[in-house]
Amino acid sequence: MTRCRFIPASLILALLVLAPSPARLSADEGMFPMSEILKLDLGSKGLAIAPEEIFSPDRASLIFAVVSVGATGSFVAPDGLFLTNHHVAFSAVQAASTPEKDYLTHGFLAKTRAEEIRAPGMTARITESFKDVSAEVLAAVRPGLSLADRTKAVEKKMKEIVAAAEMANPGKRAEVSEMFIGKSYVLFLYTFLKDIRLVFIPPIAIGNFGGEVDNWMWPRHTGDFSFLRAYVAPDGSPADFSPKNVPFKPKRYLRVEPAGVKEGDFMFLLGYPGRTYRHYTASYLAYEEDFRMPYVADWYGRQIDIMEKAGAGNPAVELKLAARIKSLANTMKNYRGKLAGMSRLQLTAARRLEETGLQKFIDADPQRKTTYGTVLEQTRRIYEEMGARARYEFVLDMLPQVSQLVRLGAYVLDASAEVAKPSAERQVQFRDDALASTRKASGSEFTNYHEPAERLFFRKMISLAAVLPEGQRIPAVDSALTGDYSEKNLSRYVDEAFANTTLKTAPGLAKAIGMSTSELAQLNDPFITLAAGLAPLRQQLREARARRDAELSNLSALLIDVKQKYLQRDFIPDANGTLRFTCGHVRGYSPADATYLSPISTLTGVMQKTKEEYPYATPQVVRDLYNARDFGRYRLPKANDLPVAVLYDTDTTGGNSGSPLMNAKGELVGVNFDRAWGATINDYAWNEAYSRSIAVDIRYVLWLTERVGNAKFLVKEMGIK
Repeated sequence: MTRCRFIPASLILALLVLAPSPARLSADEGMFPMSEILKLDLGSKGLAIAPEEIFSPDRASLIFAVVSVGATGSFVAPDGLFLTNHHVAFSAVQAASTPEKDYLTHGFLAKTRAEEIRAPGMTARITESFKDVSAEVLAAVRPGLSLADRTKAVEKKMKEIVAAAEMANPGKRAEVSEMFIGKSYVLFLYTFLKDIRLVFIPPIAIGNFGGEVDNWMWPRHTGDFSFLRAYVAPDGSPADFSPKNVPFKPKRYLRVEPAGVKEGDFMFLLGYPGRTYRHYTASYLAYEEDFRMPYVADWYGRQIDIMEKAGAGNPAVELKLAARIKSLANTMKNYRGKLAGMSRLQLTAARRLEETGLQKFIDADPQRKTTYGTVLEQTRRIYEEMGARARYEFVLDMLPQVSQLVRLGAYVLDASAEVAKPSAERQVQFRDDALASTRKASGSEFTNYHEPAERLFFRKMISLAAVLPEGQRIPAVDSALTGDYSEKNLSRYVDEAFANTTLKTAPGLAKAIGMSTSELAQLNDPFITLAAGLAPLRQQLREARARRDAELSNLSALLIDVKQKYLQRDFIPDANGTLRFTCGHVRGYSPADATYLSPISTLTGVMQKTKEEYPYATPQVVRDLYNARDFGRYRLPKANDLPVAVLYDTDTTGGNSGSPLMNAKGELVGVNFDRAWGATINDYAWNEAYSRSIAVDIRYVLWLTERVGNAKFLVKEMGIK
């Protein structure tokens, strides 16, 4: 297949600021942009293939086997078959399930291509090319622009670059990503696949073995994998779901190595890690530690408790709420791990100490002091302002996030504003020719709606709003409660709101979409009224954040500049959802005194944890095969046991879920799915002593697929004899 010519021959010289020289940084640390891996001495680390085999603008390299699916996946066969985590596919599996066909509980297997079913909401994105557009973006910043106008100019130029790239590359998606805030920008071009189907999903007793108890812990014994397939139109172009579509043909797919790994082996990952914050200041870390993460973790814990009680003894309700509970629980435990790590490492204090040295360096030179002298102080003031308003902003953010009906109230108000415009000027979904389809599609909002839980969420958020301090009140809430903040009055308001809303049913929502402002007013719907009262406050908050972001963007660019002068080196940019490379070795570690944890867990560990109730209710077929020691070719070489999970010291974060774990030859040996508890702090700091990532061993994946799932045809499709 012809490679896109979007990457110029000089690409390897692009993004010069993005990584340190190999002599100054171990390749074990860092989530490297693709342009940087040819600068690293990977051969000395253990890589047995040419780095160009991983990425090169002139060949179908390994990056074309890696796909973004919200997290990461990898193609493992020529007909669009790809492997990712069970938890990455979880929401799609839940959406495809019903109480009668509960694919979460029982798993799913399509024995033929015709039996593969749509994965609702899932899409796949493949990086085709990228180039540095920093000069082009920053050229839009004219001297004398205010910070707000500077931000608008940069955003406008980024949109123009994206539009031009998509026009020049029909059928592709483009995106400009900010690599260093306010400093460097990269244009990425993607193939975007919209027809994704479920192929083999293990039952939750395997795919989520250990549940939230074991989450972020080592040793792990979770078969966290799923097989899906990407489809395209018969002409090979991306297309929405259709029975006429055919399997996608990737430019490259990974060879699966059924021999797996052993302790000490070199390995690497390719993936789409989310956000890291390693170049942020001590004042940012203090804001995270003191305000944002504790607020979010505590509130998510409350939501989980509400939903678990709502679903107790009711499988249909439990299924509705399963994906939301899992998502919230994952974030909650992650944040609590980060908070524990920040406290253990005294990370904020350590960052302040570093900045004391940096400030002395700045002050030592008059020119540096003129340019950079107030950067740290100005940054501190912004985060202190955010901390002072944290509770208020939390409530404004969470009201429409937590309460589905508040969000729908805001949605119908937006629709009303759109239909007041000429049809051609509206958002696409609100144009005259699309409005009926939009109303019909809105029924999907109620797939996972559960009113008792919704009432409790809404009541809790209103109670939080009711106790905000003076100067940070929400008039719409005060008006609704008529100044009476007693529990009795709060209950009255919630009961009346749910009794009088038209938005809690699919027909009521559909009817409201497209109503004029005056028609909506006549409904006198309490959630629309509340959303209308919140709207100006949320707009003020957006404007305040835009101002802060503009200031922080300018300050961050200056901070990177002076840190490079101070430390006399460049830096790897923080992860930002774009394709990255990281490498390391299969290694155990010592999380506590006199404790060593080895890096490969086994099926014996699964049996030791097994109970008769979730999340340790191992399926009987797995127990029987274990008792028979029926491990076949996947048996550990020197033990009568089966490997389950692998531990290694790579640098990963959220978004690396599903990343292919590859050996020195670039062969698939595992599927990344988690980090150890100590490594939740990776977003802010990496250290080889405690940063460990976890994959499900490919031998466990293949054994479960072949022997437990009876899907030998998939093993054969992957080219394994």
